[in-house]
Amino acid sequence: MNSSTSSFLAGAACTAAALLLYQSYSTLKSDSRSSTSKQTTKPDDGEVATTCFDSVDLDQRMIRKAEGAIRKRTSRLIIVVERCTNDHNYSAILRTAEALGVQNIWIISPQTINATLEIDHETDENNIDNIGENATLRRSSGPVVRAATESEKKDRAMHHLYARKATEWLDLRDFEDTKTCIQSLREEGYQIWATDLGQEASCLTEDGIRQHLGGGTYNGKLIPNKVAIVFGTEAVGCTTEMLNAADLRVYLPLRGFADSLNLSVATALVVHQMFVLDPSLEGAMTEEERRELRQAWYAKLASQRLLSSAEKRRRAKLTAYLEGCESIDKKMKAGERIDKEEREKWSKMDAKRAELNAIEEKLAADSKKAVKELVDNPPSPITDMRRADEHRICFVGKNTKKASPWQGMPATRKVAVTKYATAQFFRERVETEEEKKD
Repeated sequence: MNSSTSSFLAGAACTAAALLLYQSYSTLKSDSRSSTSKQTTKPDDGEVATTCFDSVDLDQRMIRKAEGAIRKRTSRLIIVVERCTNDHNYSAILRTAEALGVQNIWIISPQTINATLEIDHETDENNIDNIGENATLRRSSGPVVRAATESEKKDRAMHHLYARKATEWLDLRDFEDTKTCIQSLREEGYQIWATDLGQEASCLTEDGIRQHLGGGTYNGKLIPNKVAIVFGTEAVGCTTEMLNAADLRVYLPLRGFADSLNLSVATALVVHQMFVLDPSLEGAMTEEERRELRQAWYAKLASQRLLSSAEKRRRAKLTAYLEGCESIDKKMKAGERIDKEEREKWSKMDAKRAELNAIEEKLAADSKKAVKELVDNPPSPITDMRRADEHRICFVGKNTKKASPWQGMPATRKVAVTKYATAQFFRERVETEEEKKD
């Protein structure tokens, strides 16, 4: 096993450990598969609360799941990524932030980002089975990994796919430089905590925070009311400008010869540790902020399900057609020659764009209509976000799903859901009275 593979596996193990620790806060699932909820008792105050699980027998399932995520989201904590130069780390950080419930991610743009996976523009990134033939795997420093196997390319493509889906539920804000980001954080009342391996940094533990505060707390808590945790570039960490501006420099205690972690792994562990230090971070968001998320998320869920299969295919074809026209347009503007077929295709660009716009406008209106009443009257949320086995579909190719030892596992076994289908639920909400009578 080469060193790069060892590092990747070690990073993956650490990230998995962080997520497993975080899940330990959830209540254990009941033995009865027919029940979707149970009574649990909070250990601190004795109050009885209902835990709602994902289930094929649960109506409004995706809306309930979205509401569950919204109720656990925090805006007290911002993750700031300062000049990350590796797209694999960047996408892993976004996925981790979404999984742990951090809504706001601020990105200070690097000079360059080294893409570790390059895919032919004509290849569908969602088609994992065929991606290996048309993809190039690169090291974070830039050189091509010539010995990369098709399996390794698929693994990286799958990782990017997961991360891309995670960004749908995050608020990202970009900054051209560190100074502007610092100014914005101060204006919005956030303290700045910068991760740092230097010996001046305080240990990110209860004892370390209390020692920094001279035995005190932040109004009874170990984390400030509003705080931004900053992670620097892979090679050297946070910039001197950010470190000098920080209200506190923090580090995670390590126990081995290695005195640093992969950037995305460090992010997962540090953010998880902050929730451990201050559990009240979970769900720390105003009702106005939650309502804004409902408006955006509910409509997004509806828009993903309202179109029929034929309508989705037509939209995809129109999108691909317009992308081709844009390439032709660039060639024309550059003074390059185009053939008769390309010119004929380009001539239909405005008509195709108008057709696509009409589809998108109708979809947006229908999506808004489908969720209008739900935004102000949301259903009770799924409180345990683990999926039912019937819904545990992973993003792997169909050939992998058939291969031993994964064949027949819950994560590779697709189960058709007919009862309480979310798509049908949304479609029924946009039907006119006349359509319902028919």
